Amino acid sequence: MSGRPPQQGNTGKDQITIMLVDDIPEARENIKKLLAFEQDFKVIGAAGTGREGVELAKELQPDIIIMDINMPDMDGLEATGIIKKQVPTSAVIIMSVQDDADYMRRAMLAGARDFLRKPVNMDELYNTIRTVYRNTEDIRRQYEAMANMNVDASRPKRAEGSGERAGNIIAVYSPKGGVGVTTIASNLASSLMQEGIKVLLVDADLQFGDIGMFLNLQAQSTIVELAPDVDDLDVELFENIVVTHESGLKVLMGPARPEFADELLAAPGIVAEILRKIASNYDYIVVDTSHTLNEVLLNIFDVSTKIMLVGTPTLPTIKSIRFVFDLFDQLGYDPEKTWLMLNKVWDERRDKGMLSVDRIQNFLKRPVVHKIPHVDERIIISAINRGIPVIAADRDQSKPPIRNLLELGEFVSSQLMGDLEAEDEQEEQTDNKRRSGVGGLLRRR
Repeated sequence: MSGRPPQQGNTGKDQITIMLVDDIPEARENIKKLLAFEQDFKVIGAAGTGREGVELAKELQPDIIIMDINMPDMDGLEATGIIKKQVPTSAVIIMSVQDDADYMRRAMLAGARDFLRKPVNMDELYNTIRTVYRNTEDIRRQYEAMANMNVDASRPKRAEGSGERAGNIIAVYSPKGGVGVTTIASNLASSLMQEGIKVLLVDADLQFGDIGMFLNLQAQSTIVELAPDVDDLDVELFENIVVTHESGLKVLMGPARPEFADELLAAPGIVAEILRKIASNYDYIVVDTSHTLNEVLLNIFDVSTKIMLVGTPTLPTIKSIRFVFDLFDQLGYDPEKTWLMLNKVWDERRDKGMLSVDRIQNFLKRPVVHKIPHVDERIIISAINRGIPVIAADRDQSKPPIRNLLELGEFVSSQLMGDLEAEDEQEEQTDNKRRSGVGGLLRRR
């Protein structure tokens, strides 16, 4: 196994970094010579087995990995699957003397970005590398955005391993539709992803959830499949249901069609119970919710560490938020359980006549912990159409709302991971609340 230290920054640079994995030294050398003709290519390492390839990929984090299928120790398909999970910024191109449809299908299922037949045509190799690199730019950009977040490295983190995570559940909710709850939830989850931190995004808008559309995800299994086994839910079953976005974000998908949600709506405690049982396997669980206030939602609120209440600076929305705060008071929620944030906030100096943040805070008697400005929504729509979080939509992270969404992640992580003793106390309160039982909505009042 050979190689050298990884180059700093895999985006916005002059050369595409490449790693070769092939058990035949002559094959590695021939491909290296072919790539040397192109000034925008740089081979930074080579490995002779799949297992060596995985270890070298984690060390060097190249942009492109050219992987042979048939190798001793670990074949290229198994190595590709591991690399996709552990080094998601590295895109794998499979090469093989076999070119039948079954090999191609297996390569794509393992996570390869393309498939080339040996011996490879020189121009085809060059074009494939550049195309794959260009098509995976969004993934590298998102990880660059997360790496550049100003997160305190000294902040306490829970140890690796099942059942030992912080278990913070954040329900993102608004009583009004169209305020950007799904955008905020998906980008909050993405911005919380850091090295050593496990994040799960849950689509709990059971009838009309949009997480799959926002992140261009499809899944044969959804939260519905967990309902029959909720009493004996285990980690292995759960991990088989969860899907992984290209960025590495874990997602629990909602029902594929509105009518499939009937079982979950008929037993309103199931979703909350699922969240409670898997919470200790994640540092953060971000829950995207519907705007319909029902027993399913109230149960989710009960087990949540924090409720992020999202509004826009409009009278109808602020009036509805006031009603929600009144309900939370009647339910006995600690005021600190709820964070109020505003989306689509106009510039008060320029846009006269709009509701100011100060007026909203005075009316609700609650502080606004974060605000996201009103922007040209083309950047948001473009991100949705590309199936990526907004924070990965542009290289310039100083632009609103990218900067504001990243700052939201910083705020949440600093609040929830800065004091583990307070977290443990909250966990105990949640357990006590669960044991006391959950009554009907009218009975709660």
